Amino acid sequence: MPDKKDPIVCSAAPDQRRTVLVLALGGTIAMTPTSAQGGVTPTLTGSDLVTAVPGLQDFEVTAEDFRRLPGASLTTGDIVELTHRLEQADREGVHGVVVTQGTDTLEETSFLADLYYRGDMPVVFTGAMRSAFSAGADGPANLLAAAQTAASPQANGQGVLVVLGDQIHAARHVRKMHTTSPAAFHSPESGPLGHVIEGAVRLHHDPSRHIGLIALPVDPASRPPEVDIVTASMGSTGVLLHGLEKKLSGLVVAALGAGHVPDSWVPRLTALATEIPVVLASRIGTGPVLTSTYSFPGSEIDLLDRGLIAAGSLDPYKARLLLAAQLAAGAARPEIAEAFRRYA
Repeated sequence: MPDKKDPIVCSAAPDQRRTVLVLALGGTIAMTPTSAQGGVTPTLTGSDLVTAVPGLQDFEVTAEDFRRLPGASLTTGDIVELTHRLEQADREGVHGVVVTQGTDTLEETSFLADLYYRGDMPVVFTGAMRSAFSAGADGPANLLAAAQTAASPQANGQGVLVVLGDQIHAARHVRKMHTTSPAAFHSPESGPLGHVIEGAVRLHHDPSRHIGLIALPVDPASRPPEVDIVTASMGSTGVLLHGLEKKLSGLVVAALGAGHVPDSWVPRLTALATEIPVVLASRIGTGPVLTSTYSFPGSEIDLLDRGLIAAGSLDPYKARLLLAAQLAAGAARPEIAEAFRRYA
């Protein structure tokens, strides 16, 4: 459960007041220098983040320190517990929630929350590429735009959103495309859903949300199924595939091109697919896995005929989360395949 709750009520006319809950998880947006070498770590509280942002006076803001971790240290259990808190906030009548966290895993955490979250209340993930004490820190502007989106009735029922650089993205489409640029986040397949302009949300198209695909685990502390990713590369022998059926509950193959692996991988993948669900994704990250174009050994036709499941348009990282969530819900192989067909 959250370790701190710190209400911050900002002055505004009563008819302007919209309630926004900020759940702070840590990340670069909350980082300050903590060593002589100049390295930064998450130290700022949710209250610190909110009070540093001009323009939040239009909302009644409550900040909670839900976690204080770098993005790389967040777990699926953290996001399951977070989603329970989101649904509680929806029941409480909060107008919208902003989640602040590290950008390392933001595309994954927001997608996992979108798989579980069933409410209509807007949920907006945001973060920063530059720490709070950096020149040109982008966190305050991102937090303000995220709050404006979360408080907007236009965002109701749109699923989990990601807002950075005044762009509004659907969690299932967004990707981090650069290691350092403030404009690191893009939705290469669909483009952004909209923008925040002069404080107003302007949506360009409807994301056709798949509402709460998977039942939320009752116990956030329950151990999730072990699902991992193996990436294909030129000349790879597939040695990392050996023995995985004894270690994993499911596997995602980050394949070459449109869903291809070296022919040396085929016997091992065939055997694995009889033991555990094996999902075929592309390491490219944009564009779908094909299903009926190539037929050489190790091609998508060959692999799907051998029992692998096509990931559709999901990249390997999001495919891993969907597979793990399905396994945690006790889904059988036909149900898993159907869940991935939704993303074709």
